[in-house]
Amino acid sequence: MNISEKISLIKEINDLWNPVYPGLARHIQKLYGRQDGNILEIGPFSGVIFTLQEKNIGNTFSIASFPPEMGNHFLKKAKNQKHKDRVKVIESDPFLYGIEENTIDLAIFRGAFFFPSLGEANFMEIQRVLKPGGLAFVGGGFGKYTPDTVIKDIGKRSRDLNLRLGKIHINQDKLLHTINVIKITGEVEIISEGGLWVLIKK
Repeated sequence: MNISEKISLIKEINDLWNPVYPGLARHIQKLYGRQDGNILEIGPFSGVIFTLQEKNIGNTFSIASFPPEMGNHFLKKAKNQKHKDRVKVIESDPFLYGIEENTIDLAIFRGAFFFPSLGEANFMEIQRVLKPGGLAFVGGGFGKYTPDTVIKDIGKRSRDLNLRLGKIHINQDKLLHTINVIKITGEVEIISEGGLWVLIKK
C-alpha cells in the first residue's frame, strides 16, 4: 500500500470517529481535571482536540501532525469547523519535532501503539514536552463514555480500516514491559477501561 492510500484510509477513520469524540473528550477531561492549559494532540489520528476546544477545555490547541501528508487535512478540518485561528497544526514526527520542552499541559496520542508503520509513541519525547504536572493520555480506544450505540454503528468499519492500515495487537503486559524498560520518570498508570491507555503525569 502506498502512502496516498494510507492517508486516504486515515482520513476515513478520522471522519468515521466524529461521533466518538464527545464521549472520548469527556473521558480525557475527567482524567485531566482542568479547564485550562496548553493542549497537544499527536499523530495521524487526531480529531478529539476540536471537541475539547468546543467544550472550552484548554487555552491553546496544537496538533503535532505526521506523516507529512496529514498536515493539510488537519488545516482544512480546522478551517471547516471554524477553528483555524485557535488550532495550530505543526508538521512534526514521533520525536515531536517543533514542540518545545516543558510547554504542554495535556498531550493526547491515539493509535500510539497499534500502527508501527505510521509512527509509534516515543514516551521520552512525550515526557520532554510536558510541563511539570502535565498529563499525557496515550493509547487507543473509544473511551469509557462513548455510547454503545455509537460503537456498534462504527465498530465493524473501524476494525476493517484499522486492519487495512496494519493494526497490530498489543496487550497490557507487553505495554507494561515496554514502559519498565524505558524507565519513565514521574507517575505512570495503565488503564484498560474504554480502550488501552497509558497515563503519564510529569
